[in-house]
Amino acid sequence: MALRRKNWIHLGNKQAGPRVAAILSIAETRKRQGLPLRDYLLAIPPGMADRKHQDAKNLTPTRWKQHHA
Repeated sequence: MALRRKNWIHLGNKQAGPRVAAILSIAETRKRQGLPLRDYLLAIPPGMADRKHQDAKNLTPTRWKQHHA
């Protein structure tokens, strides 16, 4: 993971770095929770545009596991 961070310093614009960090954080949390990547990714992105900002906390791997275990 540390090697990747070093390689991703120059991602194209100032907003790309924090976005990649957020995505990697979610991916690692999902992995630590033992959630299958396919199941999680098939459940979360569909309909995201229709969800409210307040619902974001329910989309984290930890919270998602509690509701779908």
